[in-house]
Amino acid sequence: MPRDPILKNFTPRASQAQVLAYTGGKMGVAAVPGAGKTRTLSALAAKLIISGRVRDDQEVLVVTLVNAAVDNFAQRVRELLEGAGLLGNFGYRVRTLHGLCSDIVRERPDLVALQEGFAILDEREADGILQDAARSYVRLHPETAEAYLKADLKDQQRERVLAQDWETHAVEIARAFVKLAKDERLLPDELATRLAGHHTALPLAEMCIQIYSDYQRGLNYRGAVDFQDLIRLALDALETDETFLKRLREHFPYVLEDEAQDSSKLQEQLLRLLVGEQGNWVRVGDPNQAIYETFTTARPEFLWNFLAEPGVQARELPESGRSAAPILDLANQLMRWTLSAHPVAEIQARAPLRPPEITPTPPNDPQPNPPAEQARITIHADKLTVDGERDLVIKSLARWLPAHPDQTCAILVPRNKRGFDLVDAIKQHRDPKFDYMELLRSTTTTRETAGALTHLLRYLAQPTQPNLLARAFEVWRRDDREDEAAAQRVIEIVKLLRRLPRVEDYVWSQLGRDWLRDDPDLQALFEQDSESRDLLHEFRAVIRRWQGAVVLPIDQLLLIFAQDLFTNSADLAIAHSLAVALRQKADTYPAWRYPNYIEALTEIARNERRFLGMDADARGFEPKPGTVTVATIHTAKGLEWDRVYLLSLNDYDFPAGYPSDRFISEKWFVRDGLNLQAEALAQLHAAAEPAAYDYTEGVATHDARMDYAAERLRLLYVAITRARRELIMTWNSGRRGEQQPSAAFLALGAYVDEQAR
Repeated sequence: MPRDPILKNFTPRASQAQVLAYTGGKMGVAAVPGAGKTRTLSALAAKLIISGRVRDDQEVLVVTLVNAAVDNFAQRVRELLEGAGLLGNFGYRVRTLHGLCSDIVRERPDLVALQEGFAILDEREADGILQDAARSYVRLHPETAEAYLKADLKDQQRERVLAQDWETHAVEIARAFVKLAKDERLLPDELATRLAGHHTALPLAEMCIQIYSDYQRGLNYRGAVDFQDLIRLALDALETDETFLKRLREHFPYVLEDEAQDSSKLQEQLLRLLVGEQGNWVRVGDPNQAIYETFTTARPEFLWNFLAEPGVQARELPESGRSAAPILDLANQLMRWTLSAHPVAEIQARAPLRPPEITPTPPNDPQPNPPAEQARITIHADKLTVDGERDLVIKSLARWLPAHPDQTCAILVPRNKRGFDLVDAIKQHRDPKFDYMELLRSTTTTRETAGALTHLLRYLAQPTQPNLLARAFEVWRRDDREDEAAAQRVIEIVKLLRRLPRVEDYVWSQLGRDWLRDDPDLQALFEQDSESRDLLHEFRAVIRRWQGAVVLPIDQLLLIFAQDLFTNSADLAIAHSLAVALRQKADTYPAWRYPNYIEALTEIARNERRFLGMDADARGFEPKPGTVTVATIHTAKGLEWDRVYLLSLNDYDFPAGYPSDRFISEKWFVRDGLNLQAEALAQLHAAAEPAAYDYTEGVATHDARMDYAAERLRLLYVAITRARRELIMTWNSGRRGEQQPSAAFLALGAYVDEQAR
């Protein structure tokens, strides 16, 4: 492979050289996992600059998905430019889509009726406003829930659903509705007007439009926009002022888009407008790795359709040096089976996985595949319980890790809850212990820190409750768990604290009433263990200090807790960030009291909402040899490990689309197995365009099942292609023991057996 004469430190493969030969027009590139698409796109940006296709007053615009990729792209382009003897920081701009839209709107906020200095709310803050709007609606309109609850719910079940489950589900429904409405550029007033003239009742649309209206009013009150608004408003600004649009087109003569399989309708519209009919636009992505469809408005069809457009130069990057050939072949077999032998004809027709197949890199490639003889694919066909599957993997790791200290390893799970359970089990595993890292929705440290602070707030909210006092003591002595004698001392003290007749006789003892002096059980404990007396005296002083601090703002109170609870710098940093987050809540909601703050912290501790900014993610993440990474498949995208355990390949986590399959979005309390998120989105379309959409209940639920089953095939494809040398696949029968192995798991198992014969 000859070195590129312009890029002196880049040696492209033949397929990469075809992409680098681009000089203008529209080009779409389908890249397989591990094909080096980021490196190729960075090299193309550098080559366009080095070859003089960009004037000094112009820039190549690179648009990518996440902030982590911005830094990666910028570094690669800078190194290539400097290698060619040019200044490394000129001639290009790398932005996330939201960063680009922020640049556009901030330059001309007047075009979209925004004030200078408008705020952009992060997802956590915006989601808090949406939750408040949804909860308010649910409490005022119980009739919406009644229209969708199962008729045979028992009274106790119905009460529980109305008090808890429906409210949570309504938030999920409204969140999806608002995202799609903004992607369609439909504002709440316009939707309300169209709904009013609709010929049939659309109760979910009615609910969501009201929540959307209250949510948007909350944003306006703060003079703020959310991330979806940024794209919509940027598009509005470009459509409003042709001179502004022309200037941006002149400044960005080339637009290079990464991760194009995750584009939404709104994103495509914006970039298409920015490029223009005769502009230069390169879109690179892998539709087979489109695994965010369920959570966003992204659709892989946008990239497939672009590749098929007349005049678009279609290219492929089919080579991958990531995995050994047998593992690449297994991923290709999943594609072949999906296209020709999937048991559900509708899934087969949708072709969720499509060519190009992955091919190994050519001889003498800078990224050679691991030797085929090192590849190990193990498919455990035996039925396992959830706990049995977890124990099998941990025992396997305990044997494998000491013998492979220089290799990387990961456990990939389809959902965060399984990951949390695995981490807890790994922490309890004693012989031998091994190191682990988390790539989950939040880390154990974040959850435990939030949980500890929550327990202290609960006590201060109800300071006369002995059980809450006892729990506060456990939290205060949380580090004693590592010492057997100290842990037993905590257990004994907690038992006595829970039986306290009057908390004030301990915390604020008066003349003649002193629990530390008068309780006979306590005296017996002191005779056996004098350290218990010292601990209780010290804890009383701590409790008094905490109670004296209740007059302080919430952030200062949490920092006082942190000083008494934590010594680890990571815990202290998380506590500080939690304090800042709650202070922001206090500023936004002056009427909030301890129960509100407790609820916010509880959501973090229970992982009901990601605590943005503190959790481990793929940003700059590098797997460490000798350390196990526990990750969801979604967060593992873009990463690789020598050995990968792929868990929970059953028909619940990876449904085939059979009528008998259970789907995670179909709640147990909803009638007729309806997916209310899908039904709400269908009602949105019906309300917005009644002439084009004839809403029939249940059709959207069926379509959502097919979409989900198709996406889970792509998720499995992504999971397989994370493994370099070894892949171990297992399935479990679920918590109730009723799940079966997924159709894809059985098909791949049969293929591996056939290849072994």
